[in-house]
Amino acid sequence: MFKGSLVALVTPFDSSNRVDFACLKSLIDFHVDAGSDGLVVAGTTGEAATLTRDEHEELIERAVELAAGRVPVIAGTGSNSTAQTIDLSRAIGRSGIDAYLLVVPYYNKPPQRALSAHFRTVADAVDCPILLYNVPSRTGVDLVPETVAELATVRNIVGIKEASARLERVGELRRRCGSEFVLLSGDDATAAAFMLAGGDGVVSVTANVVPHRMRCLCDAARSGDIETARALDRELVPLNQALFVESNPIPVKWALQRMGRIESGIRQPLVNLAEVHRAAVESALKVLGVVE
Repeated sequence: MFKGSLVALVTPFDSSNRVDFACLKSLIDFHVDAGSDGLVVAGTTGEAATLTRDEHEELIERAVELAAGRVPVIAGTGSNSTAQTIDLSRAIGRSGIDAYLLVVPYYNKPPQRALSAHFRTVADAVDCPILLYNVPSRTGVDLVPETVAELATVRNIVGIKEASARLERVGELRRRCGSEFVLLSGDDATAAAFMLAGGDGVVSVTANVVPHRMRCLCDAARSGDIETARALDRELVPLNQALFVESNPIPVKWALQRMGRIESGIRQPLVNLAEVHRAAVESALKVLGVVE
């Protein structure tokens, strides 16, 4: 269920910086029509850190309603507090989501034994499948393969979004965690190589802009069509680079605005894309024929 191109969906805001649910419907329909294999809602790209508790719950509930069973919905509910993670996850679990995405606790910098305890405690408290989310560049802590392997024995911890960009981990995680444990890339720049090395898919920022191309890349890589996967990956290099010229999701939200799919809303402490970077993002969009 959690394989292929899973879009790390942006959260659209209107001119008053409120969640734009009409736009959310349009985005979800866009991804379903383009062949995205799933939606990751209220993650890093979805600006979960700046959503209120009520907004967080409503966003996920509405996403499930709008997806209407057409694609899986994975809900970001992780935080740097175990108790808060459990509380939000339990509330969200009633919405009909297909899985949780639980980020490594940030700022606290827990050691590995504490990370294991955190995820086990949350897993014991909820019923839905859990995907771990390792992104050391943001959390300050690396969830190492040894700890992931321990957690893979927990009944409802079914996979990981690995965003360290360390490709050698694909083989190690597969060896340690087994063939059924889901391995998802969290880094668009290395996603093709990740899948060619045995990964199951990607949670993709780039898929917000070119969902069909990302689906095709995933299909090629997962089927072992190395030539096609690498060719598609080369085409996406300029866009992959452009979407990270500033902190995610600043560039991708500007790109989607330029495409006419969302308004310009982004929440502080993030701000709109700097003028100096806009030509690079627009150029990448034009190369792929996304804008004229």
